[in-house]
Amino acid sequence: MRKRKEGVVVSAKTKKTIKVLVEKVYQHPLYKKVVKSYKNFLVHDEEGRCRVGDRVIIGETRPISKRKHFRVLEVVGSARVRTRELPAKMKKEEPSDTAAQPAAGSR
Repeated sequence: MRKRKEGVVVSAKTKKTIKVLVEKVYQHPLYKKVVKSYKNFLVHDEEGRCRVGDRVIIGETRPISKRKHFRVLEVVGSARVRTRELPAKMKKEEPSDTAAQPAAGSR
């Protein structure tokens, strides 16, 4: 039985290769706290159909390259097109009249 994992595509910049972030949730053996851990996998995407944000199922395969040992089996959910607004601190502010003029006591 080959391993299968589900994750989210975080990078699709290279040809036929995507980076998938897989989240693992488990209970700590001693402290019994629920722990999340994350791991990135380089995955072979032959058709180039995956985009950033897609949820995919990947399966273990023979080594394709030095770091690629998984293939895309299916795309579970596709990424929605999102328009994000800049955070308030990133927006450019209009210079105010008082900030442009030097203070009265400066040299």
